[in-house]
Amino acid sequence: MTRQIILDTETTGLEPSQGHRIIEIGAVELINRRLTGNHFHQYLNPDREIDAGAIEVHGITNEMLADKARFPDIAEDFLAFVRGAELVIHNAPFDVGFINNELRLMRSPLKQIEDTCAVLDTLKLARSMHPGQKNDLNSLCRRYSIDNSQRTLHGALLDAEILADVYLTMTGGQTALFQDAAEASKQGAAQPEVRKLDANRPALSIIRASAEEQAAHAAWLAEIDKKTGGKCLWSKLEQ
Repeated sequence: MTRQIILDTETTGLEPSQGHRIIEIGAVELINRRLTGNHFHQYLNPDREIDAGAIEVHGITNEMLADKARFPDIAEDFLAFVRGAELVIHNAPFDVGFINNELRLMRSPLKQIEDTCAVLDTLKLARSMHPGQKNDLNSLCRRYSIDNSQRTLHGALLDAEILADVYLTMTGGQTALFQDAAEASKQGAAQPEVRKLDANRPALSIIRASAEEQAAHAAWLAEIDKKTGGKCLWSKLEQ
C-alpha cells in the first residue's frame, strides 16, 4: 500500500528565521494513487501579526485567527495523520521549513518532519518535466486542463486538493481512462453494445510490430518513466 499526503500551508510571511509562523495547514490523503476522502485542516493562531502582503495572497486576517488553536495544541493530531506517509508538496522546502520551525519552537522530540515522512517536491518534478516553463500551481492547472476556478485566493486545503489533481495527472494521467469508464458505469450511462463475431468470418490477420518499432516503443516508455520518476504504469505492465 502506498500512502501519500498532499499538503499545503499558509503563513504570516515568507521566512521562519524572521519569526513568521504557520496559520493554516491543509492536507488530503491518497492511497495507491486514489483520494480516500480523509483530510486534515486546521487554522492556527500564530501569536503575531500577519504581513499585509501575505494577507493579500491568502485573505486570512489576524481577527480570523484570534480564537484558533496554537500549533502545539494540534501537533499530535497532525503528526498522527502524516506519520509514515510520503508528503507531496509544491515547493516543499518552504512548507517543510515552516513545519520544522514549529516543531523546534514547541521543543518536539521529532526534530524534523523528514524523520517520519518522505518528501516529494512537485515543483522540482514539474521543472524537470517542463524546463523553461512556468510551473506554479496555476500554470500547471492550465497545462493539464484542471479546473481551479474556485482559487481566487490561496487556501491550504483547496490548494492541497488542486495539487492532488495536478500530481495524479502529471505522474500518470492514463489512469483517468479507466476511471472515466468506471464512473460512467456507476451513473447508469449507456454502455456500448457487445456483438459476437460471425463464426464463419475469416480469421483476422495479425500484424506484428517490427524490431525497429518495438525499439522505438521501448525508448518512448523509458522516456516517460524517466520524466515521471519511475511511475510509468505501462512499463510496469510490460515487465
